[in-house]
This record gives sequence, C-alpha cells and structure tokens, in this order.
Amino acid sequence: MKLMLSNDDGVHAPGLRTLRQSLEQAGYGICVVAPDRDRSGASNSLTLDRPLHPVHLDADVISVNGTPTDCVHLGINAFYADQCERVIAGINAGANLGDDVIYSGTVAAAMEGRFLSKTPVAVSLCGKTYFATAAQALLDLIPRLEQLQLPANSIININVPDRPYTELTGIEVTRLGHRHRSDNPVLTTNPRGKECYWISAAGAFADDGPGTDIYAVEQGKVSVTPIQMDMTQHTAIPAVTEVIEN
Repeated sequence: MKLMLSNDDGVHAPGLRTLRQSLEQAGYGICVVAPDRDRSGASNSLTLDRPLHPVHLDADVISVNGTPTDCVHLGINAFYADQCERVIAGINAGANLGDDVIYSGTVAAAMEGRFLSKTPVAVSLCGKTYFATAAQALLDLIPRLEQLQLPANSIININVPDRPYTELTGIEVTRLGHRHRSDNPVLTTNPRGKECYWISAAGAFADDGPGTDIYAVEQGKVSVTPIQMDMTQHTAIPAVTEVIEN
C-alpha cells in the first residue's frame, strides 16, 4: 500500500520534493499526484468546465492541470484506485493556521483523501526555509497517527515552526485559532486601463491564545489539530428548529 502525496504549491515545489524524499528514505511506498502549477487558495474546488490532462513525469509522479482536490480525486479514483491507504498533503510553504484551513488547497487535498482507510494529513511549514524540519516532524508523528482511531471524515492538520529541527520545543494537540477580517481588496488599473483588484493578505490573528494552533507555533511547537468535514452547527439545531418548524 502506498501513501499518496499532493499539495497546492505545484508538483515541482521544494516542500513536496522534500516530503517525498524523506518518506521514501524511511521506507514508505509513495505516489505523487499534484497540480502542474501553484494553486494556493484553491480550497476544495473541482474543475467541472473542462477536461483534466495528466502528465506522467516519473514513475508514480503525475502532474494534473487542475486543483489540489482534482488531483487527489483522480488519484484515488482513477490513477491509483485501491492502491493507497492515506493521503498526505504538503509540505506547504507557509502556515495553514486557524481560518486558513477554509481557503487552503493543502488542507483541501487532504480532505479529498478522507475516503481512504487511514486519516489524511495536511502538513505546513510556517515559513519557506526549513522543509526538512517539517518532514522530520511528520516522520516522528506517523507511528503515533497509526494508533489513532478517529471518526470518519476526520483530517489531521499539522503546522511546523520554520526553524531547525533541534530548536523545536515540542508537540501540542491544538484547536484552530481565528483571524481578524482581512484588509480591503486593493483597487488598481491594468496596463490597458481596466480596473482590477488584488485580494489582500489574511487578517491579523485574533484568537491566538493558549490551546490554539497559532499559539503553539509561536512557542516553537509542532501544532497537531484534528479537524472534520462536518460543518453542521449542532448546538444551534434546537434554536433553529424552534423558529423554523413551529
């Protein structure tokens, strides 16, 4: 059985390359299905308005002109059907903390692997330098993840501080923090005189206290956050039922 790797930074990204090399050296069977270019922020989008064209770059390395979710969807249903037991997405160049998981293509790629036998994992480096640190942190965690019996449709979201491995201060199981609203889009004009907008950077951290993924990373710890596909607000069902059904 193989581990399927994907990402949102593109098939040639250094984080994915480091992840693949580290897992192969540790003896894991690996296949890669990843976007042909950077698709950061693609979230869980599927490409439905055009066909997708896979390109086989190497043995068990496939590039797809689509989103991260496209890649994993094709990987587990077409290219490697019944051959993989877990999807690992990453190593992302940049954090996926708090509200970032809503937009993250890395987390989305992991989510699409929820149909396999083992809980999918998203791995992000909170920077762009020490990918080897994130790879080693994941190798440390995989044996522990093998012991987990999580509910169906669960995902493990891992964020690793961007520092040498020896400078990590531990591992902490966390909840998602939250950000403030982002800055307003930036209005500009293209060279042909047409108005256009740049989406601004994510908002500053708002809920980043002890227990959050944000706080753990700031303390130099690897953050491990279990998240889930079920977006139902279960605690609101009685109140909504009272108003809507009566």
